[in-house]
Amino acid sequence: MIIDVVTIFPRMFDSPFAESIIHRAQEQGQLQLRIHNLRDYCLDRHRVVDDYPYGGGAGMVMRPEPAFRAIQHLRGENFSGEVILPSPAGEPFSQRVAEKLSRLPQLIIFCPHYEGLDERVSTLVDREISLGDYVLTGGELPAMVMIDAVVRLQPGVLGSAESLAEESFSPLLEYPHYTRPAQFAGLQVPEVLLSGHHVRIREWRRRQALRRTLSRRPDLLVDAQLTAQEEALLADWREQDKNLEEV
Repeated sequence: MIIDVVTIFPRMFDSPFAESIIHRAQEQGQLQLRIHNLRDYCLDRHRVVDDYPYGGGAGMVMRPEPAFRAIQHLRGENFSGEVILPSPAGEPFSQRVAEKLSRLPQLIIFCPHYEGLDERVSTLVDREISLGDYVLTGGELPAMVMIDAVVRLQPGVLGSAESLAEESFSPLLEYPHYTRPAQFAGLQVPEVLLSGHHVRIREWRRRQALRRTLSRRPDLLVDAQLTAQEEALLADWREQDKNLEEV
């Protein structure tokens, strides 16, 4: 997979991707991460990328000329991916979006700054993506998050394909994890995890995932593929929670 990032702060990407899984993916040839300085696409002596907004107002706006040159250059003639713009006005980023992007051979992520980007650049953008209902100083941090979420889905990047299978099985939150020692600070690992009974362990983990999702992110249950037994279990838990609230 090839990911091109256009930014006015290319050094921000040095450290985050110099370690761990993303670094290993680059070493193994599963990822080509190419960082481009937007100022290299300026034609003026001072390499200016911003200007005052028409109509007045606070702040500066990124100029369209260098953005157009950068994106058009990177798209080339045989581009078959998508151009991504991190933006508070975009669609919410989710695991489902990450999975769609991971199936593309190439991504171009343009990192906006200042008060925003000249609207005409949007004609070159395929998808605007938001990390949440808040405003950051620029598009670099959202770009890093998206890159991490997308690249880890590439075949062979994670050591275990089973990890991805469990994550993508349903939109439920993950079950609790435990490791050695079995008892620590007076807290005991659940007995079922020590039993070696794989069917019971799988059932326990599924119930824990359901319970955690109901407690923390009930909105995710709308898209979950649940059995009739699990629906009944959720109904029982909701009734128990309601009774506790009344007490």
